[in-house]
Amino acid sequence: MIDEEGIRGRYQALAHLVDERVRRLALAAEAVAIGRGGQAAVARVLGVSPRTIRHGIRELRHPDQGAEKGRIRRAGGGRKRTVEHDPKLREDLEKLVEPTTRGDPESPLRWTCKSVRKLAEELRRQGHQASHRMVAELLHELGYSLQSNRKTLEGSGHPDRNAQFAHLNEAVQLQLSLGEPVVSVDTKKKELVGPFKNGGRELRPAGQPEEVSVHDFLIPALGRVSPYGVYDVAQNEGWVNVGVDHDTASFAVESIRRWWRSMGQPLYRNATRLLITAAAGGSNRYRLRLWKLELQKLADETGLEMAVCHFPPGTSKWNKIEHRLFSAITQNWRGKPLASHEVVVNLIRATTTRTVLRVRSGLDTNRYPAGRVVSDDELDTLYLRREVFHGEWNYSLLPRQKLIENKSLIT
Repeated sequence: MIDEEGIRGRYQALAHLVDERVRRLALAAEAVAIGRGGQAAVARVLGVSPRTIRHGIRELRHPDQGAEKGRIRRAGGGRKRTVEHDPKLREDLEKLVEPTTRGDPESPLRWTCKSVRKLAEELRRQGHQASHRMVAELLHELGYSLQSNRKTLEGSGHPDRNAQFAHLNEAVQLQLSLGEPVVSVDTKKKELVGPFKNGGRELRPAGQPEEVSVHDFLIPALGRVSPYGVYDVAQNEGWVNVGVDHDTASFAVESIRRWWRSMGQPLYRNATRLLITAAAGGSNRYRLRLWKLELQKLADETGLEMAVCHFPPGTSKWNKIEHRLFSAITQNWRGKPLASHEVVVNLIRATTTRTVLRVRSGLDTNRYPAGRVVSDDELDTLYLRREVFHGEWNYSLLPRQKLIENKSLIT
């Protein structure tokens, strides 16, 4: 008479304390102790595979033929993965994902907007055995992950797009090799100031989320801020001028001026030329007369040649400040309401990265009226030198004192 309750009780008392190999050996020991019919009885009572019991008995009788020391199975043992039994599974999954695959020029990843559960359902309809967990593992192996939308489409490019990239890179490398400063500039997205929801999450005591306004209506006393950034390529340092008025060319150049006075000048005491890489649009767009007029004033003040290289139209996201500075600021203040101007400035100052980014910031309360028109007469006063290759994108504003000196030498 086989004691089924005893078999069940002994196994249940032991099973949760040991690994798979010891459980297998325990099953085998029970079967051997019973004798004839033991394997079938243990398999029936405990609901295990007779094959597992046979493997255990083989290990008991021939310990040297079992799993290696430190392993619970022999190499290659265990249930095979579904993709090994179903070689078409991976191929059919790729076909399902491929129509909605998108890519980024800087990323080796591919990603899909279909959920793993929907993909698993479709695979099952095609006759495959597939769970959403298995699909997730396969997609990870294939280099896919779920992603949200990202603005990377640039539209139709300029015919000299790549040539301008090469020209700009060559200019930056030459400037750096001479020990002269190179800065990347742009305006970050305008932000509402006040107790408003800011995307993302931050750690807080459970059940105590920070309360914010239901509606994002502008508060006149606080308004919006325009953070204009100046990123020092060589030093991995940034200055962010937080403006409270219009984002104009005057504001843009004032931001560069403040960077130079607080961070640039102490580092580059012997500098003769500042190279600025900027987007083709915005408050520093290449067609804007006021941008050039304000740069001329800055050149006269500092004695520096203000060299500018613009990115081709529609490629502002390639500007280093976007992914070296602005992305880090966005990550740092995610989930935190920008409740006041002071909060904005302090959050920017607290930004850092693994590459030891250092950021300084200040509040700019000056007024920058929009609609300033630069006359032809004012434009004629500029000491502007355009390069041969796309002079509208690549040019310099030299200190007018040098123009006076050059004229005096000629006379």
